[in-house]
Order: sequence, then structure tokens, then C-alpha cells
Amino acid sequence: MNLSPSRPEQRTAAVGWRQFVPKLVSVLAQGYRLADFRQDLVAGLTVAVVALPLAMALAIASGTTPEKGLHTAIIAGFLISLLGGSRVQIGGPTAAFIPVVFVVIERHGYGGLVLCTLMAGLMLIAAGLMRLGTLMKFMPQPVITGFTAGIAVTIFSSQIKDVFGLRIEKLPAEFIPRWQSYLAHADSVNVWATALTIAALLFIVLMRRWRPSWPGLLMVVLLASVVVSYSGLPVDTIGSRFGTIPLALPSLHLPTVPWADIPALLPSAFTIAFLAGVESLLSAVVADGMTGGRHRSNAELVAQGVANCGSALFGGLPATGAIARTATNVRAGARSPIAGILHALFVLAFILLAAGAMRYVPLAALAAILCVVAWNMAEVEHFRNLLRGPRGDRLVLLVTFALTVVFDLTVAIEAGVVLAAFLFMHRMAEVVEIDRDVALLNEDAEESGDDVDQRARLPAGVEVFQFAGPLFFAVANRLDSLLDAYVDKPRMLILRMRLVPMIDASGVHALQRFLKRCRHSGIHVVLSGLQAQPQAVLRRMGLVEGDGLSFAENFERALQHAERAHG
Repeated sequence: MNLSPSRPEQRTAAVGWRQFVPKLVSVLAQGYRLADFRQDLVAGLTVAVVALPLAMALAIASGTTPEKGLHTAIIAGFLISLLGGSRVQIGGPTAAFIPVVFVVIERHGYGGLVLCTLMAGLMLIAAGLMRLGTLMKFMPQPVITGFTAGIAVTIFSSQIKDVFGLRIEKLPAEFIPRWQSYLAHADSVNVWATALTIAALLFIVLMRRWRPSWPGLLMVVLLASVVVSYSGLPVDTIGSRFGTIPLALPSLHLPTVPWADIPALLPSAFTIAFLAGVESLLSAVVADGMTGGRHRSNAELVAQGVANCGSALFGGLPATGAIARTATNVRAGARSPIAGILHALFVLAFILLAAGAMRYVPLAALAAILCVVAWNMAEVEHFRNLLRGPRGDRLVLLVTFALTVVFDLTVAIEAGVVLAAFLFMHRMAEVVEIDRDVALLNEDAEESGDDVDQRARLPAGVEVFQFAGPLFFAVANRLDSLLDAYVDKPRMLILRMRLVPMIDASGVHALQRFLKRCRHSGIHVVLSGLQAQPQAVLRRMGLVEGDGLSFAENFERALQHAERAHG
């Protein structure tokens, strides 16, 4: 018996339903063996070793306590792997959120961040259910590179305090006031903290060059902790600044939420949702390239939304797919989302077994880790390559970068996308041609005469224009200039539209306005060769034959119409 959907709408519904099925379900349905579990176990442990110091460092840089980063890696990492649409995606806190999270906590407290993250999670779930995952691929690359490089600069800027061990009670969130604060406290530099940071940076760089397969980040944290605890160096540690990390499971806890701040938090919530969506899908694409698989973008967005809601309710931070940790997971031999689930469980085990020892971790070592993260995130070579691109793309890149660094990530993304959209419209408008040149008049497949003969065949008082490209709002006003070129107005105009693939409402409005001018001047207009989309739009918007307007199947028929009218 054939149980597959037989009708087209049933098949479409079935395909639509499958795009929300988590990859874990598909993997288990295909068969999961003990050998696969062993590979996932090794990969999960490897990623957990990388995630442990990063989660603490990212939480501290975001203006909160280290355990919140660990809780995010556990809760969000577990849910993203459990429900996500990627086979090997690793989720958790990432550097991209640092600027926006720092500002939200400073202005609205951690309760404001909880509300902000919850709203972002709901936005992501809605985006996934509305099947907007595929739209993320239309994000302009200069915008992505611009705000990513800007975030990298912001992260590096946020670490200056711990790199130099400066004694600053409260660090401003804004870029310029932050550096003013650094300069005002330059006399409080701790040479031991600076030396420890430099040593940690050298260790990480050398390990990546000579032993790239070793867990360099965790090793530098362990070595720095041992050196500081046994030598008594006067540098800040997790314990001296934040106290001991709680030796407990993450618990469901909803702090006081400033509901009245919802309007003020909406832009930041949108930014978090946008960053989570873009970075998770970029990470999934990277994973697909490494494994040859194919992720389900809408299932991934839903999983990211659920994970962010869960992270907020369990005392965590915003989360998304982490490109570096996902790549580590793939290189470690991960076979399925179970590796990501195990990574979250291993981080939980580290907390339960070693939370007390984490108090000895020096903040200078974590600052060194984040400096390396910022450098990798900046993608300097990619930034330079885009600077060699067209002038408009360079402008979008630099504006997005500058606004991210100096002002606000939300403003930067909005300005970058709007600027890129205007640039696209300008380029498309330049591509569209409206020309009466003889050389452009031989585009109909059924015509074989040469261009001069076609022009010669035009009856007296008949003129012709060819349109090539979409007739949309950015070029609609060019229609008004067609009649202005004539001192003696023709009695008929043929507008050749076969090369117009689409027309929008603004184009129709401009065409209606043009036809009205033609009627007042006694000019009959013939539209020839209309494609299906323009035909349908004109019909729906009431532009039909009659009162000075005719339609012709092709240019030959338009000429016949003109000859009959002339005769």
C-alpha cells in the first residue's frame, strides 16, 4: 500500500512539516550505532574543554558573572542540539552578543536582559514558523563583515581593563567614554596582570602553531591559575571579583522583570534575535561545508528561539550557534547532535566537580582568550578584500563598522541594511534601460529583419521605445521624461515590454500617470510583448485596453496596429 501523499497540496504539506523535524530525530531514525556514540562522546568532551573557559570569559565580558555563561552553555547548548536543524551544530554564548548584552545589563539590569532574551527567543520561534530561515541568506556581506569586525573591536576594547589590571569601579558601555575612563585610570596599571596576559597570548599562539589539536585555551587557564595560586601574584581572579561559582545545577529562576521597559528593550531584543539567527545559520552553513550535509534552517531558528527562552529562564545569556566550537566538533569526529548534547552535559559535570577550583582563574588569562577571539572574529583579510570592492560596498562596510564601534549595534545593523538596500535599488535602476536607439529594437525572436528596416517601417507620427529590466519604483519616474524629448508630439507610441520581467505598484502608477499625459496630448500608446507578471499586475490594478491604450502580442503586431491606425 502506498502511504505517500498523492495530491500536490498533501505533498507540499508533508514537505513543510518535515522542515521542522529536529536533525536528532532523523539521525536516530536512520540508525545510530555504538561506534557513532563513541565518536560523539570524544567530540562532546573536546568541545566542552574549549567551551568551558570561553563561556566564563564571554559572561564576564558581557558584564555579568561567569556562572551565567556556563549555564548558557549547558541549557542552550543542550536545547540547540536536541531540537536544531543541523547535525553537528554547537550552541552557547558567543562574542557577538557582548556589546548588546553589556548595554542592556547596564541600563536595565539582569532582569531587563532576561526579558530581552525571552522576546528575542519568541521572535526566533516566530521567524522559524513563518519559514523565514531562507531569507537570512539575503543579508549583504558588507553588513555582516562590518558589524562582525566592529564587534571584534568592541570586545578587544572591553578587555583593556583586565589586560592592564586597571582599577576601574564601573566601566562605561559606550566606546569613547570607555577609552576616556581607561586614560583617566592609566596610573593604576598592574604590570603583573599585563605580563600574565602577554604570556597567555604567546602560549595560545604557540600552541595553535605547534600543537593545534591540543586544548590550548583550557591549558592556558589551568597553567595561569596554578601560577597565580602558588606564587601569590597580585592580580584579579574570578574568586576575588565574583566569589565562588555555585556548585549546583542551573535552576529555573525568573528575576524581577521590568515589564514597563518592553518598548525600550524591543530594539535590543530584535538585535539579539537577528544576531542569533544570522550567526546560527552561518555556523550551520559552515558545518554543511565541512560534513557535506544539509541543515534545516527553519528548524534551526525554532531551536534557537526555544534555547534562548530556556537560557533566560535558567539564569543564562543569549545563545546561538558558535562557528568555532561547531568546527571543533566536526574536526573531533562528531556524527550527530548527540555530540552537542554530551558537550552540555560535560560542562555541567565540570561545574559539579571543579566549581571550587574555578575561583583561582585569573581574569588576565580570560582577557587573553577574548583578545584571541576578537582577532579571529575581525577576519582582517576578508575586511581588506571587501575594501577592494565597489565603492558602494566599501561605504556600507565602513559605515556599519564605524556605527557598531562608536554607537550601537542596533543602529549599525539598521543603517547598514538600509544603506545596502538603497545601493541595490540604485544599481538596479542603472541596469534598467528605456531607449529609442535603433540598435536595441531587434529583440523579438520571431523578427528577422535588420534594425534599419524596422525603424524605416515605422509609419509617420509613430515612435517606439524599448524597456529592458524591471519597472519598479526606483525607475518609475523615468517614464515622465519620455515625452519631454519631443517638440512635435507623435500621435502613437509603441512601448516594447518583452524585456520587462516584472512591474510593481509604483511602476503601474507611473505608467498610469504617463498614459494620462499621453491622452491629454492625443497620443495613443501600444504596449507590446508583455510578460506574464506585468500582464497580471496591470490587469489586477485596472489597467486595461481602451481610452488611448492598446496591447500587442509582439512588435510586429504593434506595427500592424500602427499601420491600420495610419491608414
